Amino acid sequence: MTSGNIIETVDLRYRYAGNDRDSLSEVSVRIRKGVKTVILGANGAGKSTLFYHFNGVFEPAGGRILFDGEPFSYRRRALRTLRSRVSVVLQNPDDQIFGQTVEEDVAYGPSNLGLPASEVSARVDRALRLVGLDDLRDRNTMKLSYGQRKRLALAGALAMDPEVLVMDEPTAGLDPQMALELMELAEQLHHSGTTVVISTHDVDLAYAWADEIHVLRRGHLIYSGPSEDFYSDPVQVYMTGVVQPSMFLINKSLCDMRGVEEAPYPRTETQLVSKMASGPKGRFVIIPVSDRLTPPMVDHAVEMLGGTEIRLGLYGYGVRALLPESGVPVDYVFDGFESCMSECLMGRDVILLCDEDCVDLIEAKIARLEDFGTKVQKMVQVRG
Repeated sequence: MTSGNIIETVDLRYRYAGNDRDSLSEVSVRIRKGVKTVILGANGAGKSTLFYHFNGVFEPAGGRILFDGEPFSYRRRALRTLRSRVSVVLQNPDDQIFGQTVEEDVAYGPSNLGLPASEVSARVDRALRLVGLDDLRDRNTMKLSYGQRKRLALAGALAMDPEVLVMDEPTAGLDPQMALELMELAEQLHHSGTTVVISTHDVDLAYAWADEIHVLRRGHLIYSGPSEDFYSDPVQVYMTGVVQPSMFLINKSLCDMRGVEEAPYPRTETQLVSKMASGPKGRFVIIPVSDRLTPPMVDHAVEMLGGTEIRLGLYGYGVRALLPESGVPVDYVFDGFESCMSECLMGRDVILLCDEDCVDLIEAKIARLEDFGTKVQKMVQVRG
């Protein structure tokens, strides 16, 4: 899936006016195509400043930046093209909401690209569906809640149909359900080919989600690579101003108690349970959903399983949008895969309703558990 670097900074340096030290100093970061990437660091580490360089809002005082192997140009036309390919969602949504209504705001970026009205409309519709704001398209942006404004800022970025989506502290200020939904969407976008980069000081989120991390401390890049190598050095973690992830520490403690190797390193609860526990497993049925969701689609799977305590979960923005009118009783609307797999590991049969284009993603998640010693009986129910 990967094919080189999509964004690269070389000895990047930047200093805000009036400051007595660089906010970024000799920072060389490689963002690889198709790799889920987290920029990690405490507040003030330089994460947001780095992001402002990724789409040309800031011009470096030193060093250079490349996009897809080519140096940045800061001419107006070149920046316009760059910002159609790299969308940045800022931590404070009010910094990038300009339209009077939700629909007008999301249409702003695509309209400025000079796209036909039909294309702008299609992009707005898709972006609003992705973030769950379709029914608020006529709402005045000043009357949105903070969480809705966060969604709106994301919709505006998605409407640009970017190759790279950069999100600065995307879950900050969101309720737990909304945060889970947003990270699931980020995974779906990654699966569909978008390179997703987020910044955060939430180490548990970063550890569970990222393929690679780049760690900043006071404007200096101090680490790039897989998470485990960084978190294995507690002094370096402490000096960075963050902490070791809960899952990393639990795995270490349990492995020390049992006298086994820490690797492979579980990133999720189900991976940890798979590594540490044994016993009979339930069956895992995947039902792909495209444009409709009805009780008969589930009834066949329930009958096939022949059980009475079957748990149902959802995965995907598409199937979640269909749920309210479907009449299907679902146990896990959010965090559906992990919740269903937890039930499965306890011996219960489960059904996961997922977006049609996410079946292979779910299958890969199930296969990954084999690395931790668990093989689950999986079935995909194809609609006739």
